[in-house]
Amino acid sequence: MNREFLGELISEALAVFIIIAFGDSVAAMYLLYDPSPYLHAYWGVCIVWGLGVTVAIYATGSVSGTHANPAVTLALATYRAFPWKKVIPYWVAQIVGGFLGAALVYALYYPVINHFNDLHQMTRVGGGGMGVFFTSPAPGITVWHAFSDEIILTAILVFGIFAITEQYNEMAPGANFGALIIGFLVAAIGASMGYLEAWAINPARDLGPRLFAYIAGWHGSALPAMGHYWWVPIAGPLIGGVLGATAYEYLIYPFLPAQLRAQKARQGKIGEEGVIIVE
Repeated sequence: MNREFLGELISEALAVFIIIAFGDSVAAMYLLYDPSPYLHAYWGVCIVWGLGVTVAIYATGSVSGTHANPAVTLALATYRAFPWKKVIPYWVAQIVGGFLGAALVYALYYPVINHFNDLHQMTRVGGGGMGVFFTSPAPGITVWHAFSDEIILTAILVFGIFAITEQYNEMAPGANFGALIIGFLVAAIGASMGYLEAWAINPARDLGPRLFAYIAGWHGSALPAMGHYWWVPIAGPLIGGVLGATAYEYLIYPFLPAQLRAQKARQGKIGEEGVIIVE
């Protein structure tokens, strides 16, 4: 493994680590305290998750591009010429980052988790405090409905990322402002649809902390989880990411004026006097 590729993997692990360090911490504050500081300010939870994404992009984007999400990596490999040979290593690095981020949050909050479970006569095996680390469907949401939700929510996310980062999109934010807008996009998805099943929209965001929680005593509540839910935040986002990228590539990209101008320039013909003729 060359030094450059090693740096990319470290960057991806750190990006997810940062996201989970902020995101799972705010989940702990939302869930474990009574009264919750976010009881009537759920938007604050969403903003923290979004700003975690923004910080991760600013910190690591120059090294790896900050995919920080297996669904994004898969979409970029499908439509943006990201090397397929790097997909699995990126996924592994992202999951490792999620695992380590959850370990940090646990180190900070384990006394509060224990107090919460004692106060409510709950256990880790029974799921007490599990919402700090990994997602689960809300009451009334079936496993298969959650699966379709994750497809749709991740499609929205990746569609937005493609639009925000598209070089031919003349309405895209400039001057490295895209990282903040992507963070706001994550926050907006959470604020409008997050209560369905805690808007994983990222297999590494769920699987990394879920693996840590399994080791830390949640056992069956983490894996396979009630209703064997564990696969939903993995498969749903991977499918949704490709669908969102496909929608952008076929519904928006072919009609971008700047892209059409560039395409015409590439198709220009050389006239008799060496002048490029654009048809």
